[in-house]
Amino acid sequence: PRAMKRRAPGRSAVFPTQLDTSHLPVGRPAVFPTQLGTSYFPVGRSARGFTLIEVMVAVALFAVVSTLALSGYNELSRQSRRLEQSMTRVRAIQSTMQRLSLDFMSIEPRPVREPLGDGMQPALRADARTEQVAEFTHSGWSNPAGVARPTLQRVAYRLANNKLWRDYWVMLDRTLASQPVSAVMLDEVRSIKLRFMDNNRNWQEQWPAPNSNTGGIAAGSSDALARRPLAVEITLELADWGKVSRIVEVSG
Repeated sequence: PRAMKRRAPGRSAVFPTQLDTSHLPVGRPAVFPTQLGTSYFPVGRSARGFTLIEVMVAVALFAVVSTLALSGYNELSRQSRRLEQSMTRVRAIQSTMQRLSLDFMSIEPRPVREPLGDGMQPALRADARTEQVAEFTHSGWSNPAGVARPTLQRVAYRLANNKLWRDYWVMLDRTLASQPVSAVMLDEVRSIKLRFMDNNRNWQEQWPAPNSNTGGIAAGSSDALARRPLAVEITLELADWGKVSRIVEVSG
């Protein structure tokens, strides 16, 4: 076979468009440049891209996956908000019951003067038929600033527009000009019911109890006005939780 010429350094090999194989013996395979150790890449078809249908399918799949992920995220956000609202409600109910328990637990036998006249109000006055569910004097009013005031506090609970309000007065023996400091304790309250245990271990719907045994104490006397129950049963009926009850023992 005819030997090929060695190419000069730095020059690329030039191959003819058609190889002459007439000098090769019959039955002997032809030797092409690629078999001679020289790299040769025949020119073929260009790289094939994505078709419009493939792009549309990919976009549709991405849209479906995105929709599923977004719906899952929205559901998770709704559950998180519902959980936070539920926990906020639980904390509000617990705080209200704790405040009620502390107030009734620390009832003090301290009657107060009527805002007008020389009459006296009992240390605890409770009647569900009135606007104020209960009004009483309790101890334990903290005074961290050292203000010139007593540690006793006159407080009242009332129900208005399905909200439980807590009112308190800065001074015990107030006047008509004295205005209470009011705060909403809890909303969605349908009713509040109080019962009081007298010295005979009987539950009374109001206080001072009209039919309880006073032990020889005259009604309207200072001792009768200072009488306190042994325990108080607090029942809140809520729109979402139903009835929540607690029995508090009065200290002292």
